[in-house]
Amino acid sequence: MTPVRVLLVEDNDTFRETLELLFGLRDEIEVVASVATGDEAPSVVRELRPDVVLMDYRMPGLNGAEATRLVLEADPTTRVVCLSASVTAEEVAEVQHAGAVAVVTKDEEFDRLVAIVCEAARQ
Repeated sequence: MTPVRVLLVEDNDTFRETLELLFGLRDEIEVVASVATGDEAPSVVRELRPDVVLMDYRMPGLNGAEATRLVLEADPTTRVVCLSASVTAEEVAEVQHAGAVAVVTKDEEFDRLVAIVCEAARQ
């Protein structure tokens, strides 16, 4: 099975590095890049064409919904999964309207997060 190619977009360095490490232990996921802001995501998507972008919602500069729109303009075949510590119903609606296929909280069980990322890639 070909691994799902993932771009991580997360402003918390420790959390982003931890995700990178944990995903690196899984055969079904390949982290192709990780960036700290939504502003960086569209150009990385254009260059690397990841299957899935795992996008934080609350970041300096662009929020997750704004960055999702730009990512999907850069590559409409990329799937975006929004990942946030907590999101309001309004924020969930905003990010889904922007094109995210799933919204997950950061306290989600890791195996479930992997499953959601893999499922997003198949959509």
